[in-house]
Amino acid sequence: MAYDSEATDATGQRRYRGEGFREESDLRSDGGAHSVVAGMQYRPRATPAANLDDVFDDPAHGEVGRDRLGVHFAWEGVLLLGVVTVGFLLNNSHRDTITGANFKELLVFASVLGLLGLGASTTLRAGAVNLALGPVAAAAALYYAEHGSAGVVPTAGMAVAFAAGLGLVVAVLVVGFHVPGWAGSLAAALVAIVWIQKHPSPLTVSGEYDPTGQAVYLYGGFAALTIVAGLLGAIRSIRRGVGRFRPVTDPARRRGGLGGVVAVLALIGSMALAAVAGVVMAALNGATEQVVAPTEGFELTGLALGAALIGGVSAYGRRGGVFGTLLGVSLLALVVWYADAAQWHISLYALAAGAIALGLVVTRLVETFGRPLPLDDETPDDWSDVGVPGSSWSTGSGDTWSNLPAQPAPARADQWGDEDRWSSLR
Repeated sequence: MAYDSEATDATGQRRYRGEGFREESDLRSDGGAHSVVAGMQYRPRATPAANLDDVFDDPAHGEVGRDRLGVHFAWEGVLLLGVVTVGFLLNNSHRDTITGANFKELLVFASVLGLLGLGASTTLRAGAVNLALGPVAAAAALYYAEHGSAGVVPTAGMAVAFAAGLGLVVAVLVVGFHVPGWAGSLAAALVAIVWIQKHPSPLTVSGEYDPTGQAVYLYGGFAALTIVAGLLGAIRSIRRGVGRFRPVTDPARRRGGLGGVVAVLALIGSMALAAVAGVVMAALNGATEQVVAPTEGFELTGLALGAALIGGVSAYGRRGGVFGTLLGVSLLALVVWYADAAQWHISLYALAAGAIALGLVVTRLVETFGRPLPLDDETPDDWSDVGVPGSSWSTGSGDTWSNLPAQPAPARADQWGDEDRWSSLR
């Protein structure tokens, strides 16, 4: 291999090759995807077994690499812009609906939707979506309307206990028999609707609790919960464990005990959140002197799932952002509030359908751009591959050297032996 007769070092001085100088290989790695060897880039083809922590799902079935959160942050920026836009329109056209007591009612409504959205996003991430959120919330609202005179804490405690028990039954069915979460939770939703149908007429709320007095705290509590959950989900090991119930090969194949435990906790916790949301919703109706109508509650399920999907939680499970659920809930609550103020008379089912449809598009974006970058299969696995047929080196300029022949040892300019070289100095 030919070299120029001179080169310039880092200080700008000229150095001559062939006069005792030799270019040493830089064997240090920059810690990234490439290693540098004498100015040439080398990237491994596969992750060694020692680095399997970077496998976000599991070594047997997962893809090598980390989930990319950039797509989530970019989409959350779009959602923030939407929240600001709808809020600006409300302030300009219907300012009275977001001031004073009306603003507190808006915060309480957003808190109710937020608790349901948090339950939906939790079960979505766990890979066991809960379709019974709305019916359970509607049943809890009727229960509080009936027994609210006993106090908000005892009544809410009983509603949460009943909901958690129903969630435990669903968890046993879904996790014990390893069936889809939507199927098991749909059965629970039908059970809740049977109980709702025993109340054919609207009920007047018997409790005296007014949630508008704690509107800021309710909304702040929901916001804190969802942000903390999003930050925890951004940690690779936690996200991988939470989403382990998500199938990667045969969906009927069990994925181990960790995925089952997380799915159980997610289903029970989401049912409890739905019960709390129903109690707060009924209390809000009582504070505004409205009755609690015996509805099936599926429109609430649709709004909750729509808010979670719009927020960037994948319909397949595991993937999700940090602030997406908070922004999705806030945007959807403002849209509902604006539609009511403008008297558009849009059904909540229609809004839920639109939100879910948009959320499914977001899921495709998340799954497409949130995957780890593919690895190059045409670069050598390790140093031993160099010189083996099929291996290649890249210099960064597009040139590749394949199957380098053995180079003859260069003739030495001097013929001094080691003994002769130093004997005169001894």
